[in-house]
Amino acid sequence: MVKAITPFSTRAKEGATDAPLGDFVKVEQEIISTATAGFYDKNTGKLEGVLGSDKLFTLDAVHEAVPNGGAVTSPQGTGNEINMTGFSTLFIALIGSEAGNHAITAVQGGSVSYANLTPPDGGATLQGNIGQRDPQDFTDLFHDGAQSLTADVWNIFTIQNNLADQKTLNFKITNNTGSEEATLQFAYMRVV
Repeated sequence: MVKAITPFSTRAKEGATDAPLGDFVKVEQEIISTATAGFYDKNTGKLEGVLGSDKLFTLDAVHEAVPNGGAVTSPQGTGNEINMTGFSTLFIALIGSEAGNHAITAVQGGSVSYANLTPPDGGATLQGNIGQRDPQDFTDLFHDGAQSLTADVWNIFTIQNNLADQKTLNFKITNNTGSEEATLQFAYMRVV
């Protein structure tokens, strides 16, 4: 409970005819904490919860014996694509048995549907105009043609905004190390 000066008590002291309630009145104060748990989808009527960032990396299965110049797609398998809806930042991590260059490209997932569009062009390089000076030009949303990786440790990278809200996302990873073959594992973590 807090005491505050009444709005017209000063006027009463100056001789005004208004009758004050007193120099001070008690003002009830209460703090109520709230948390947003989500919203109701207008189309389905279902509660959509508020997204939270992933706490841990999601690990993909190991790609065995990837030949030099050979490409693999991660995460592996239809239905295992990365859903970035509501997320803006993506951490990706790669660990391989061979040091050297790898090409890493964000591609369209091979799911049966992209939202309500069937079929999407699975494996196609994702394109858009995020951050472009000319909004009429589409460019690759993420492509690193020669990322050097250290062998036998997780190489962790951050991708901010370029892949935000993609519904079905995969990465095409090409072994350009010069070795005959290598093992490769991929992991990802999404951040709101």
